Order: sequence, then C-alpha cells, then structure tokens
Amino acid sequence: MKIIEERFAVHKDDYKHYDTDKLREHFLIEKIFAADEVLFTYTHYERIMVGGVMPVSADVPLEPVYQQKADHFLERRELGAINVGGKGAITVDGERFELNTKEALYIGRGAKEVTFSSDNPDQPAKFYMNSAPAHHAYPHKKVGMSDAKVLELGSSETCNERRINQLLINGVVDTCQLQMGMTELQPGSIWNTMPVHTHSRRMEAYFYFNIPEEQAVCHFMGPAEETRHIWVGNEQAIVSPPWSMHSGVGTANYTFIWGMAGENLDYTDMDFHKPHTLK
Repeated sequence: MKIIEERFAVHKDDYKHYDTDKLREHFLIEKIFAADEVLFTYTHYERIMVGGVMPVSADVPLEPVYQQKADHFLERRELGAINVGGKGAITVDGERFELNTKEALYIGRGAKEVTFSSDNPDQPAKFYMNSAPAHHAYPHKKVGMSDAKVLELGSSETCNERRINQLLINGVVDTCQLQMGMTELQPGSIWNTMPVHTHSRRMEAYFYFNIPEEQAVCHFMGPAEETRHIWVGNEQAIVSPPWSMHSGVGTANYTFIWGMAGENLDYTDMDFHKPHTLK
C-alpha cells in the first residue's frame, strides 16, 4: 500500500496568489496508477481519498494508511471503485465481484479484507477509487452501466453533448456521503459541464481518461469571478474545493469520472454561473 501525499485545504483568498506550479501542486493528482500498487492522495476536503490500483503480476490488497490510524482501511470509511481498464475483480471478505470496464463497486464501512485482481496481465484492470468517512455500514453493491441513472444533456451546437451515467448515487445504491458517476462526451463535444456550477455543500474530484494521445483537457477552477486553469493529461485527476466551480474543455472528446462527498446526497444541489458572467 502506498499513499502519494497529503493535500491540505486551501482558502479561496490564498488561491488567488498561486502561479501555475502552485496550482498544480495543490489541485492536480498526476499519477493514479502504478503496477501492483495502491496509490492514494489523502485530502482535507471532507477527508476524501482519491486514487487507483492496477494489479498486473499479483493480487493487490487494500491496506490502511498512516493518516487513518485504523486496523483496516474501511474501518471507518466507504469506498467506490470504477474499472477503467481490462476485466478484473474485487474480493471483499471472501465475496468476489467481477468488473468489466466502466462497471462500479460500492464497498461499505467495516469490510476488512479487500483485494484487487486482473483477469489478463496484458490488459490489466484499472480501478479508480474514491473513499470518504462513513457513519453507517451499507451493503456492498456492484453497479453496471445498465443499472445507472442516465442523463442526456447538452447539444452539439454548444459542444457539450454528453451522457451522464450516475453509478454510485442516491437511488441506485445506499451510501453515507460518497457519490460517483461517469460522463461520456460525444464526438465533436469537448465541454464537460457548461454552464459551470459550484456546490458549497460538497467537494468534488474529477478523473479524466480516454483522452487521445497527444491531446489534453484544460480544467477551469476557482470562484466564478476569478477563474484559473490547469492542463490535465490522460488518467490524471483534479481535486475541486467546495468554493470552486469546475469545468473542463478538451482538444478532443474524452470521458471523466466525478466523485463527491459532503453535506448532502442531492445531485441537483448546484449553483450555476452563466458563461457570460465568468471572469
């Protein structure tokens, strides 16, 4: 088990003084996957942890990290995992869940032994994960794309035609505070969220993937009246504070996974900012 680093909360007044390097240091997670390791970034936004595991030559266990002071990783936490690689499996206290690409698993508080495996080391599974503190033990549940709540939003005229797959979300699976889903942009569309929004009741993390080679996504963040941007590569993530709007535009269409934790489970709880008002 390996934790990359710890990220402390940033005040929006302090953020105004950050240059490019400082923005990337505080909000960009550059490495999500490494062979046969669990990589996590522990943040102080709702204590959410963002990371991934790519089992190649062996099964990989989920072990506690120093910041938790716990006997096992999920002693006081819940976890969501979405497979963005080849076929694999997650075994939770002896129960095996097989996951194809773009399938998700919710693991409730209290699970003691969790291991990750790939069916084919030449096409390893890649489990992207978010974990948040939990006050209750809800049942583990696998969620496939056919189980998701689906929203078709945007249009080709505004370059934001997209399919939102709500996977680990209220109404599909019971969670304490964690929510996760996957948004797929249609060919010719490049904006993942427009108009942009904030939700001061929740933080959010974006994981960008399926970005074509030599392409990138420009992620916009900050208060609507003082925005900044960070260039993001394939299989990298952004941590978005509750005070920050969050939106990205790519040089080609792509897919991203969003994860949230905080005050409520109301997906529609957003404060929108129209494009012409942004600064």
